[in-house]
Amino acid sequence: MVMYEKTAEHFGQKFKDLPEGHLLVNLGPSHPATHGILQNVIQIDGERVVDTESVIGYVHRCFEKLGERYDYNQFLVCTDRMNYVSTPLNNIGWILTVEKMMQIQVPDRVTYVRMIISELSRIMDHIICNGIMGVDLGAFSGLLHLFHHRENIYQILEKLTGARLTTTFCRVGGMERDIYPEFQSEIKLILKGLKPALDEFEELLIRNKIFNERTKGIGGISAERAIAYGFSGPNLRAAGVAWDVRKDDPYMFYDKVDFDIPVGEDGSALDRTLVRMEEMRQSMRIIEQLIDGIPEGPYHADVPHTFLPPKDRVYHNMEELIYHFKIIMPGVKVPAGEYYHATEAANGELGFYVVSEGEKSPWRVHVRRPCFWYYQAFPEMVKGGLLADTIATMSSLNVIAGELDC
Repeated sequence: MVMYEKTAEHFGQKFKDLPEGHLLVNLGPSHPATHGILQNVIQIDGERVVDTESVIGYVHRCFEKLGERYDYNQFLVCTDRMNYVSTPLNNIGWILTVEKMMQIQVPDRVTYVRMIISELSRIMDHIICNGIMGVDLGAFSGLLHLFHHRENIYQILEKLTGARLTTTFCRVGGMERDIYPEFQSEIKLILKGLKPALDEFEELLIRNKIFNERTKGIGGISAERAIAYGFSGPNLRAAGVAWDVRKDDPYMFYDKVDFDIPVGEDGSALDRTLVRMEEMRQSMRIIEQLIDGIPEGPYHADVPHTFLPPKDRVYHNMEELIYHFKIIMPGVKVPAGEYYHATEAANGELGFYVVSEGEKSPWRVHVRRPCFWYYQAFPEMVKGGLLADTIATMSSLNVIAGELDC
């Protein structure tokens, strides 16, 4: 991959002696099939792909550098803008990292709600990936069929956080607010409608002969090559590797719930789609085990030096006013040291590496975003195939530019 600033010089040199009959085709940076600002420069001979080079950096926003200036709660808004299709998963990954650094134990109620929101977000993400993949291959109705179920989940997020996209879900030590009274009943209703909708989607799109022939055996990758590239998440599991952070390095209460890890065989576009379909069902299974057992109790830990007090008490209580001032101005102080924490986001292992010197802001923040690793394999996966198949391959990888370029 190359950064966009160097494209003119790089491609001018690389393709100055293009063989006769070969063409260069640009997919992106703004192309309907790239799902974000990406660029793929593809050399073709007829319809066959000879060579591909991917260009990144069009939406780079210096999040890691901002992390060295923002305090630990402020950086949460940067995570909103990484994988914007399943924002709460990024929020929770960051908050769990900071709580691990500070050794904060949150109430069980908080963990239950975070897990439920995580799995709802995974479902939202997979609906978009599989639905848009159908659109890219000419089938629009599948996405429309699932879209209102995704909208129902968005309404849960809106009621819980006040926002649909930039949710800024959670705070260090708990949640910004408690769940609302209808939270559990509304989620049960969503699951009730989503189960048959997924079956219908599968009949409508996945078992469609055209879709099958456009995706089966297309854009495959072996387990060995996937591991070598650093794949994780559904794209790794589609290649036959049953590795999932929730199972292999459990966090929250994932070691206390039952769920299966679906795997594929050849890592093709079809297998990636099927893995995501089954993962949505497993996410519903996890939610069903949690939804009736949300414990009563507070929605944050008893950490007044870290968790902001309610605003009405700040106005009427001197002690709360002091806590509020100290959290906002000097900031939350995290013990010095190096920390890494990973969670299973919708696209795979999302990790935050943080170096603290005990100050208000981290000394260094690095994000292990899953898209960055498997997008590097794209040229190898499409080489020798048809130009039309590059669309199915890229779409099934689910490259999210906001996550790739963070």
